[in-house]
Amino acid sequence: MTGSDARALAQHLVQRSDDALATLFSARQVSPTVAWNDAFDAAEALLEPSSIERALRGLTSGEISALADAALDTDDAARSRLQQLALVDEQGMMYEAVSSALTALTAASTPAADVDEAEDTDAAARPDDAAAAERAFSSLGSLGDILHAALTHPFGRIGSGALGAADRRRLMEDGIVDDGATADDLVKIAERTGLLSGQDKSWLVTPAGVQWLHSDTIARWSAVATAFLEGLPRGLRRPTGGWIAPAAWAQAYPWDVLWPETAADLRGLLRRWGVLDDAGRPTSWARGAFLDGAGSPFPAAALDTLARLLPSEVDRVYLQNDLTAIAPGPLSPHLDMRLRSMARRESRAQASSYRFTTESIADALTAGESAESLRAFLTELSLTGLPQPLAYEIERTSRTHGMVRVGPDDEGRTRVWSDDEALLRTLAVDQALRPLGLVQDADGLVTRSGADTAFWMIADARYPVVAVDADGQRRRLDRHRLAPTPTEPSPDRDTYAALLARLRAAPTDDADAAWLGRELDHAVKARATIVVAVRMPDGTEREFTIEATGLGGGRLRGLDRTVDVERTLPVSSISGIRPL
Repeated sequence: MTGSDARALAQHLVQRSDDALATLFSARQVSPTVAWNDAFDAAEALLEPSSIERALRGLTSGEISALADAALDTDDAARSRLQQLALVDEQGMMYEAVSSALTALTAASTPAADVDEAEDTDAAARPDDAAAAERAFSSLGSLGDILHAALTHPFGRIGSGALGAADRRRLMEDGIVDDGATADDLVKIAERTGLLSGQDKSWLVTPAGVQWLHSDTIARWSAVATAFLEGLPRGLRRPTGGWIAPAAWAQAYPWDVLWPETAADLRGLLRRWGVLDDAGRPTSWARGAFLDGAGSPFPAAALDTLARLLPSEVDRVYLQNDLTAIAPGPLSPHLDMRLRSMARRESRAQASSYRFTTESIADALTAGESAESLRAFLTELSLTGLPQPLAYEIERTSRTHGMVRVGPDDEGRTRVWSDDEALLRTLAVDQALRPLGLVQDADGLVTRSGADTAFWMIADARYPVVAVDADGQRRRLDRHRLAPTPTEPSPDRDTYAALLARLRAAPTDDADAAWLGRELDHAVKARATIVVAVRMPDGTEREFTIEATGLGGGRLRGLDRTVDVERTLPVSSISGIRPL
């Protein structure tokens, strides 16, 4: 590293925005607690060989070529990226330390040639669309079930960010997935596409995930596939749009030793979702996205190709006298979601079965359904009308449902009341409700717990409870714990806030003087022998070869190696120094 490079980089860093600096620090893997006091500290650290090597290993094949071939004047995108990473100056010239690191890395491991962006167009190598569509359909159903299960019982998340072993086992026992690898892959897909979010030790469904659950099959597939492709690393993108051929992904980051494994994992997830076939080729409906990426990655015509290969969905079921429902084929997702809010699904297949129970109907009523809405929905859904046993169960459950009411009172407490005094007495002594601390007050019970908390605790104890507002009107509650809606954060800037504040607080009025003081301080600490240029009173400039021994009071002290005498030089008269 040369002093001039560090000085030039320091001056450039001062001019960057906080967001740009934070992005640079993140890319260079700078610790937020690093002990930098000013831009000179930052510049020197960023020009260290280890920091430069980290940046070089994250370059794409095209960026490596642009850097090595000095072709920055013809590739604005590469030039901008390399400047962002502080590998070249504002004129596109490599810093000396970068050039040395590039030479060493090239000698140790020659990068692969530029990625071939051409797609395989051999007519004999057609993708296996049928198998890919079957796999996509299976993944769609399993992911829908995973999200549905996570709504009521969020999954555990271990320290590595993976699905907890107990939940993985639960998904297999429930028949949602065949093996743990499938569960892991689908959770990865859901996270990458914003349907699941890792929150501390839990996987939570996001608002986007809830919306996705109520979409139709093709919309579900397209939303996930589009979000997945849009989130791929920049090295996999074509300059003209779209994505390079998957067969070439392993060469996208030639100096990243972990990248081939990452690329293989990405291809595996896309095979799981039916974007790629078993041979790793884009399916017919995904081919356009990889060829040019113009417009929507999956236009209507492409999605029609996929839809024709998927099993036909049904919008009717057989309701039977034994309180079960049989779907004669894959039920449309929005109908399946509605039906599962009032019945327990017993089997998962193209012909799924559902069972109505007192508890499942009560849960539907608790969630906001009424006897009328249940009858109307089931009558329209059924191919066999509404069986008398089911109609009776709905009427019986709805007649008793709501005997217990929970809502706020005028004193800010939560009131629990009922026309059935015996039922109230039972609530008051029920040990399952002891945490609420229910106490008698006039014609009801009161608790300091929130109305929602009291409602769900009473509902879980299987009492016929409804929530009401201050006016006594029934209100619908949703107990699903969702991940918070993401804001538009600047996570890097937040991470490096303290460091950025410290760098900004450093004086920048006289950069030349600050840099000279820094060089002199380094020379003294190393007892280095340097050549010092000094402006004399007559305007001339004289050089002294000094072994620096001290710095203070505005003066440099040292041994003049030429005449072997001690000298004291005023720092204000020093115009520059250089190594001997």
